[in-house]
Amino acid sequence: MNFVPYPTETKFMRRIDPVSLETKEKVDWSKNIAINAATAHPHHDREGATYNLGNSYGRRGVMPHLFPAGEGKNDAADLSGAEILCSIPASDPRKPSYYHSFVMSENYIVFIEQPIKLDLLKFMLYRVAGKSFHKVMSWNPELETIFHVADRRTGQLIKTKYYSSAMFTLHQLNAYEDNRYLIMDMCCGDDGNVIVDFTMENLWASGEELDKVIPSQSKTYEPNDHSLINLPYTTATAVKTITVVFLFHEDLYNDDLLQYGGLEFPQINYTYYNARPYRYFYACGFGHVFGVAPCEFLSVIKAPLMS
Repeated sequence: MNFVPYPTETKFMRRIDPVSLETKEKVDWSKNIAINAATAHPHHDREGATYNLGNSYGRRGVMPHLFPAGEGKNDAADLSGAEILCSIPASDPRKPSYYHSFVMSENYIVFIEQPIKLDLLKFMLYRVAGKSFHKVMSWNPELETIFHVADRRTGQLIKTKYYSSAMFTLHQLNAYEDNRYLIMDMCCGDDGNVIVDFTMENLWASGEELDKVIPSQSKTYEPNDHSLINLPYTTATAVKTITVVFLFHEDLYNDDLLQYGGLEFPQINYTYYNARPYRYFYACGFGHVFGVAPCEFLSVIKAPLMS
């Protein structure tokens, strides 16, 4: 019988019977691979291998590691074949970036180093005191977002560095390759201060209790006329400088979605369309989850991407 692994942001997963939904034993990532935590959203390729991104804590601080596991097996929670494929040096190992997921296309893995930073000293103190994890996170809008790209099969990091203005993201919709371009669709925002609102207290709070405005201090950049992108269906641009490539995103939707508080928890038909072009996805109106949007019910939205 197959078992579905249910991961968290810790080093543990739970096996769940997909038929009865019975919770089975706990699986410890660290018994098979030297990591202290892993993302809540592993990826799977078409050969049956599972990929995830996890941290290790050492003298040099925190370093994210990419590792494949469970290749070609029915039980994706079997980590006996896990090995580190790639290690990604953080720009500041003592204050690493928080991440909840990562990007995977047919040939590439992308780690998004966003300016939501973890204070490791506070992390150790708060863990001893049993306080909330979000207390050790801080939004640093003066920093830029860095995209680390690695070859999915060899683990070799691409030498080119990709940057964008400060942003935060929790979930990616999809990523696919087209004519040697890598297209990444994700739910993101330009004010990472909202991360402190993602607490159980606010899940039960009313709209008025969450009605506040946090000024954004993000930098603004204007692309020049020398964009590297030449695709007919996107207005996203990329500008090459002497040392890096700077990315400018395209907003897929207008302000009409603000009535739902934006979109989050996106889902696609993963089996058939992960790492491939796709036409639409499903998501929740994020404001309804936290009681901000003027609606009594949770919203499920089908959002088209291409005509």
